Amino acid sequence: MPRHILPEDQIHPAIRDKVATNHRDIVEEVQAAIAAHDVVVVGMAQNPYPRRARKALTARGVPFHYLEYGSYLGTWRRRTALKMWTGWPTFPMIFVKGVLSGGASDLERLLESGELPKLLAG
Repeated sequence: MPRHILPEDQIHPAIRDKVATNHRDIVEEVQAAIAAHDVVVVGMAQNPYPRRARKALTARGVPFHYLEYGSYLGTWRRRTALKMWTGWPTFPMIFVKGVLSGGASDLERLLESGELPKLLAG
């Protein structure tokens, strides 16, 4: 099911550039990491779930790249750009071979089912 995204023709021309460039740097940084690494975990400080995901990957010997953006006390506007880009509402955001695969509990299911090694091998 495709997610709803406001069509560009329904954004006033005077603000399209502002919408397109809002915190673009953080999105491009994550895109570059996804292109360079098989597994990328995007998280934030003080949130136990990114830590849980990193711990699960480390325990299974799965190499990953970690990006951390602020904490509950700051940088939320920049993180919102990532949420808008992916459509994923929480952190961590875990990418496997360039595909958004969910959060910590989704990763744990991939590990428990044995699907993660298959995704990495493909």
